[in-house]
Amino acid sequence: MVARDAAGAGGAVPNITLAPTQSSAASQRTANAATATAALTLLFLLTMLLAGMVLSNLVEEKGNKIIEILAASIPMDSLFMGKLFAMLGISFVGIAVWGSVAAAVLMLGGAAIPPLPEPAVGWPLFMALFLVYFAMAYLLIGSIFLAVGSMAPTVRDVQTISMPATILQLMVFFLATYAMTDVGSPVELFAVLFPLSSPYAMVARAAQVPDLWPHLLMLSWQAFWVVVFVRTGARLFRSRVMQSGPQANRTGLLARFRGRPAG
Repeated sequence: MVARDAAGAGGAVPNITLAPTQSSAASQRTANAATATAALTLLFLLTMLLAGMVLSNLVEEKGNKIIEILAASIPMDSLFMGKLFAMLGISFVGIAVWGSVAAAVLMLGGAAIPPLPEPAVGWPLFMALFLVYFAMAYLLIGSIFLAVGSMAPTVRDVQTISMPATILQLMVFFLATYAMTDVGSPVELFAVLFPLSSPYAMVARAAQVPDLWPHLLMLSWQAFWVVVFVRTGARLFRSRVMQSGPQANRTGLLARFRGRPAG
């Protein structure tokens, strides 16, 4: 009424802006779900793009017999684990380089992009958990690719043999995306416990639930399965490629290098 009277008397009408003072629980859940979806999708894309290097690298070493020379010197479990962590380190370097480029682009034109809502655990801890879960997802799918690479005789056969692993990655992504819509449901708990989907489901959970103890538990669970997958892949490689146990294979190769038969 006062503003209308002032306008009628020739005065200027003051500008009125609305500022929310509180948010509802539903709007907060929606905001956290948006952050969870973005983080889960980014984690999947990074893992899918970078983990394939493990497979191609192993098949190339099989083709030029380097892997057999290495297997004659060190146990296959240690060899596979070393390859996984070496490729993971290379992936982190690539993420650092392209992440710096993306940060520069966002600083220049970030005003046009709406900011993501803050995750439930806070941005610093969420970024640390994202990097840790990327490492676990990379090691898990990389160990699967090592097992697949042991069955690929040539580089040409990699595409055919790796197709089931790629389809498995997509199914894991869809499972985690569906599960994050209902935290605490049986489907979400299954996605958390299933080794290959656990990193994705836990990243989504970190964006929506502030509890920290499940992350410590699930990281130990995922590390256990990395060891299981690596040992399984090493045994498969020995049985299909080396055609013998580790000690017998080591003796046979050294004997060939020295120019005398093994026995």
